[in-house]
Amino acid sequence: MITLYGWGPMFDCPSPSNYVMKSDIQLQMLGLDFDRAIADLDSVSKHKAPYVTDGDLLVQDSNFIRAHFEQKLGRSLASGLSDEDSVTSWALERMAEDHLATIMAMERWLKDGNFFKGPALFFSDVPDEARENIMQEVRDGIAASQFARGMGRHSEAERMHLAAWDLQAIAIQLAGQDYLFGDTPTVADASVSAVLISCATEYFDTPLTGLVRGHTNLVGYMDRMKDRYFAKNRWPVREMA
Repeated sequence: MITLYGWGPMFDCPSPSNYVMKSDIQLQMLGLDFDRAIADLDSVSKHKAPYVTDGDLLVQDSNFIRAHFEQKLGRSLASGLSDEDSVTSWALERMAEDHLATIMAMERWLKDGNFFKGPALFFSDVPDEARENIMQEVRDGIAASQFARGMGRHSEAERMHLAAWDLQAIAIQLAGQDYLFGDTPTVADASVSAVLISCATEYFDTPLTGLVRGHTNLVGYMDRMKDRYFAKNRWPVREMA
Protein backbone atom coordinates (compact mmCIF):
# COMPACT_ATOMS: atom_id res chain seq x y z
CA MET A 1 0.00 0.00 0.00
CA ILE A 2 1.21 3.49 -0.88
CA THR A 3 0.54 6.44 1.42
CA LEU A 4 1.42 10.07 0.72
CA TYR A 5 2.00 12.14 3.84
CA GLY A 6 1.43 15.88 3.85
CA TRP A 7 -1.47 18.23 4.46
CA GLY A 8 -4.74 18.92 2.72
CA PRO A 9 -6.46 22.22 1.93
CA MET A 10 -5.26 25.28 3.82
CA PHE A 11 -4.80 28.93 2.92
CA ASP A 12 -7.27 28.54 0.03
CA CYS A 13 -4.86 26.11 -1.63
CA PRO A 14 -5.13 22.33 -2.09
CA SER A 15 -2.24 22.12 0.40
CA PRO A 16 -0.16 24.69 2.30
CA SER A 17 2.89 23.05 0.70
CA ASN A 18 3.60 23.31 -3.01
CA TYR A 19 5.82 20.22 -2.66
CA VAL A 20 2.93 18.16 -1.28
CA MET A 21 0.75 19.35 -4.17
CA LYS A 22 3.53 18.42 -6.59
CA SER A 23 3.84 14.87 -5.30
CA ASP A 24 0.07 14.41 -5.18
CA ILE A 25 -0.17 15.44 -8.84
CA GLN A 26 2.77 13.29 -9.91
CA LEU A 27 1.45 10.17 -8.20
CA GLN A 28 -1.84 10.73 -10.02
CA MET A 29 0.03 11.27 -13.31
CA LEU A 30 1.69 7.90 -12.79
CA GLY A 31 -1.71 6.27 -12.32
CA LEU A 32 -0.95 5.03 -8.82
CA ASP A 33 -3.58 4.09 -6.26
CA PHE A 34 -2.56 5.72 -2.98
CA ASP A 35 -3.88 6.97 0.32
CA ARG A 36 -3.27 10.37 1.89
CA ALA A 37 -2.42 10.96 5.54
CA ILE A 38 -1.38 13.87 7.74
CA ALA A 39 2.39 14.15 8.06
CA ASP A 40 4.21 13.69 11.35
CA LEU A 41 7.51 15.48 10.73
CA ASP A 42 9.06 14.20 13.94
CA SER A 43 8.70 10.64 12.67
CA VAL A 44 10.99 11.03 9.64
CA SER A 45 14.67 11.82 9.45
CA LYS A 46 14.45 14.84 7.13
CA HIS A 47 11.58 16.40 9.13
CA LYS A 48 9.98 17.51 5.88
CA ALA A 49 6.89 16.67 3.87
CA PRO A 50 5.96 15.20 1.53
CA TYR A 51 7.12 11.69 2.20
CA VAL A 52 5.59 8.38 1.17
CA THR A 53 5.52 4.84 2.43
CA ASP A 54 5.47 2.15 -0.21
CA GLY A 55 4.86 -0.93 1.87
CA ASP A 56 7.71 -0.95 4.38
CA LEU A 57 9.82 1.49 2.35
CA LEU A 58 10.00 5.18 3.31
CA VAL A 59 10.81 7.68 0.56
CA GLN A 60 11.40 11.33 1.43
CA ASP A 61 11.44 14.46 -0.79
CA SER A 62 9.22 15.07 -3.79
CA ASN A 63 12.03 14.52 -6.32
CA PHE A 64 12.98 11.15 -4.87
CA ILE A 65 9.33 10.13 -4.57
CA ARG A 66 8.95 10.68 -8.30
CA ALA A 67 12.23 8.86 -9.05
CA HIS A 68 11.27 5.86 -6.90
CA PHE A 69 7.96 5.27 -8.62
CA GLU A 70 9.28 5.97 -12.11
CA GLN A 71 11.92 3.31 -11.55
CA LYS A 72 9.41 0.91 -10.03
CA LEU A 73 6.97 1.35 -12.90
CA GLY A 74 9.62 1.53 -15.61
CA ARG A 75 8.38 4.78 -17.09
CA SER A 76 9.10 8.48 -16.85
CA LEU A 77 6.87 11.49 -16.43
CA ALA A 78 9.11 13.19 -18.99
CA SER A 79 8.27 10.52 -21.56
CA GLY A 80 7.45 12.04 -24.91
CA LEU A 81 9.45 15.21 -24.37
CA SER A 82 12.29 15.97 -26.72
CA ASP A 83 15.78 16.33 -25.25
CA GLU A 84 15.45 20.09 -25.60
CA ASP A 85 12.07 20.13 -23.87
CA SER A 86 13.38 17.85 -21.10
CA VAL A 87 16.11 20.39 -20.37
CA THR A 88 13.59 23.24 -20.37
CA SER A 89 11.26 21.20 -18.17
CA TRP A 90 13.92 20.67 -15.51
CA ALA A 91 14.95 24.33 -15.64
CA LEU A 92 11.33 25.42 -15.16
CA GLU A 93 10.98 23.12 -12.15
CA ARG A 94 14.13 24.45 -10.54
CA MET A 95 13.21 28.08 -11.22
CA ALA A 96 9.76 27.62 -9.73
CA GLU A 97 10.81 25.61 -6.68
CA ASP A 98 14.20 27.09 -5.84
CA HIS A 99 13.52 30.73 -6.71
CA LEU A 100 9.85 31.66 -6.96
CA ALA A 101 8.80 29.40 -4.09
CA THR A 102 11.50 30.93 -1.89
CA ILE A 103 10.06 34.39 -2.46
CA MET A 104 6.58 33.03 -1.71
CA ALA A 105 7.74 31.42 1.53
CA MET A 106 9.37 34.65 2.70
CA GLU A 107 6.08 36.45 2.12
CA ARG A 108 4.28 33.93 4.32
CA TRP A 109 6.82 33.43 7.10
CA LEU A 110 8.57 36.77 7.49
CA LYS A 111 5.69 39.25 7.21
CA ASP A 112 3.91 39.39 10.57
CA GLY A 113 0.39 39.74 9.23
CA ASN A 114 0.76 36.77 6.93
CA PHE A 115 2.62 34.63 9.45
CA PHE A 116 0.08 34.94 12.24
CA LYS A 117 -2.88 34.10 10.02
CA GLY A 118 -1.02 31.32 8.22
CA PRO A 119 2.13 29.43 9.26
CA ALA A 120 1.54 30.19 12.95
CA LEU A 121 -1.22 27.57 12.78
CA PHE A 122 1.46 24.89 12.43
CA PHE A 123 2.57 25.61 15.99
CA SER A 124 -0.82 25.04 17.56
CA ASP A 125 0.36 21.84 19.27
CA VAL A 126 3.24 23.60 21.02
CA PRO A 127 2.51 24.36 24.70
CA ASP A 128 1.32 27.94 25.22
CA GLU A 129 4.28 28.93 27.39
CA ALA A 130 6.82 27.89 24.74
CA ARG A 131 4.96 28.71 21.53
CA GLU A 132 5.99 32.35 21.09
CA ASN A 133 9.69 31.65 21.60
CA ILE A 134 9.70 28.64 19.30
CA MET A 135 7.87 30.51 16.55
CA GLN A 136 10.36 33.36 16.80
CA GLU A 137 13.32 30.97 16.69
CA VAL A 138 11.99 29.34 13.56
CA ARG A 139 11.31 32.67 11.86
CA ASP A 140 14.73 33.99 12.84
CA GLY A 141 16.29 30.86 11.37
CA ILE A 142 14.43 31.35 8.09
CA ALA A 143 15.45 34.99 7.93
CA ALA A 144 19.09 34.11 8.62
CA SER A 145 19.19 31.35 6.00
CA GLN A 146 17.65 33.61 3.35
CA PHE A 147 20.08 36.39 4.21
CA ALA A 148 22.95 33.92 3.86
CA ARG A 149 21.80 32.73 0.43
CA GLY A 150 21.26 36.31 -0.73
CA MET A 151 17.51 36.52 -1.22
CA GLY A 152 17.06 38.07 2.21
CA ARG A 153 19.39 40.91 1.30
CA HIS A 154 16.90 42.21 -1.26
CA SER A 155 14.01 44.55 -0.47
CA GLU A 156 10.51 43.23 -1.00
CA ALA A 157 10.24 45.39 -4.13
CA GLU A 158 13.42 43.80 -5.50
CA ARG A 159 12.15 40.30 -4.72
CA MET A 160 8.92 41.06 -6.54
CA HIS A 161 10.92 42.23 -9.53
CA LEU A 162 12.70 38.87 -9.58
CA ALA A 163 9.37 37.05 -9.20
CA ALA A 164 7.90 39.02 -12.09
CA TRP A 165 10.73 37.82 -14.34
CA ASP A 166 10.08 34.21 -13.30
CA LEU A 167 6.37 34.54 -13.98
CA GLN A 168 6.96 36.17 -17.34
CA ALA A 169 9.16 33.24 -18.35
CA ILE A 170 6.49 30.72 -17.32
CA ALA A 171 3.78 32.69 -19.12
CA ILE A 172 5.87 32.80 -22.29
CA GLN A 173 6.53 29.04 -22.15
CA LEU A 174 2.83 28.33 -21.60
CA ALA A 175 1.72 30.80 -24.29
CA GLY A 176 -1.67 29.62 -25.58
CA GLN A 177 -1.23 25.97 -24.66
CA ASP A 178 -3.24 24.13 -22.05
CA TYR A 179 -0.07 22.88 -20.38
CA LEU A 180 3.61 23.77 -20.44
CA PHE A 181 4.49 21.41 -23.29
CA GLY A 182 1.22 20.99 -25.12
CA ASP A 183 -2.18 19.41 -24.64
CA THR A 184 -1.18 16.95 -21.92
CA PRO A 185 0.38 17.63 -18.49
CA THR A 186 3.95 16.41 -18.07
CA VAL A 187 6.40 16.35 -15.20
CA ALA A 188 7.07 20.10 -14.88
CA ASP A 189 3.38 20.94 -14.77
CA ALA A 190 3.17 19.37 -11.31
CA SER A 191 5.96 21.51 -9.88
CA VAL A 192 5.20 24.76 -11.67
CA SER A 193 1.43 24.75 -11.17
CA ALA A 194 1.83 23.95 -7.47
CA VAL A 195 4.13 26.94 -6.97
CA LEU A 196 1.83 29.22 -8.97
CA ILE A 197 -1.21 28.15 -6.95
CA SER A 198 0.71 28.85 -3.75
CA CYS A 199 1.79 32.28 -4.97
CA ALA A 200 -1.63 33.26 -6.31
CA THR A 201 -3.76 32.56 -3.25
CA GLU A 202 -5.65 35.60 -2.02
CA TYR A 203 -5.48 34.32 1.55
CA PHE A 204 -2.25 36.25 2.13
CA ASP A 205 -1.45 39.92 1.68
CA THR A 206 1.32 39.82 -0.90
CA PRO A 207 2.07 41.45 -4.25
CA LEU A 208 2.70 37.95 -5.60
CA THR A 209 -1.03 37.40 -5.91
CA GLY A 210 -1.45 40.23 -8.37
CA LEU A 211 1.73 39.35 -10.26
CA VAL A 212 0.48 35.83 -10.96
CA ARG A 213 -3.10 36.81 -11.65
CA GLY A 214 -1.92 39.53 -14.01
CA HIS A 215 -1.17 36.78 -16.54
CA THR A 216 -4.47 35.55 -17.94
CA ASN A 217 -2.96 32.35 -19.29
CA LEU A 218 -1.49 31.48 -15.89
CA VAL A 219 -4.90 31.86 -14.25
CA GLY A 220 -6.50 29.50 -16.76
CA TYR A 221 -3.61 27.09 -16.35
CA MET A 222 -3.96 26.96 -12.55
CA ASP A 223 -7.70 26.40 -12.86
CA ARG A 224 -7.16 23.50 -15.28
CA MET A 225 -4.62 21.86 -12.98
CA LYS A 226 -6.82 22.25 -9.89
CA ASP A 227 -9.86 20.89 -11.73
CA ARG A 228 -7.89 17.94 -13.05
CA TYR A 229 -6.08 16.92 -9.87
CA PHE A 230 -7.81 18.51 -6.88
CA ALA A 231 -11.50 18.61 -7.73
CA LYS A 232 -12.23 16.34 -4.77
CA ASN A 233 -10.87 16.88 -1.28
CA ARG A 234 -9.44 13.50 -0.41
CA TRP A 235 -7.23 14.55 2.50
CA PRO A 236 -8.10 13.84 6.13
CA VAL A 237 -8.69 16.91 8.24
CA ARG A 238 -5.74 18.16 10.25
CA GLU A 239 -6.87 18.88 13.76
CA MET A 240 -5.70 22.23 15.14
CA ALA A 241 -5.30 22.58 18.91
